[in-house]
Amino acid sequence: MRDLIDSRLTELRAELDAGHRLQAELDARQAELRQSMLRISGAIQVLGELATAHDARDAARAEATPLRRVAEQ
Repeated sequence: MRDLIDSRLTELRAELDAGHRLQAELDARQAELRQSMLRISGAIQVLGELATAHDARDAARAEATPLRRVAEQ
């Protein structure tokens, strides 16, 4: 009976250790994913701001262009 208990105890400890290793791997992957998502979010924000600035610049040019044509006539 003691051998059976010791054997099962060894199995359970091995499973627990494997669980701890897996949890550490998943935690590391989660941290990497979080960093990637922060970089992507930052890139989206920057590109959105650049697009808005580009649109504003295009709108300003479009408004200025007719005035130049009238002045040229």
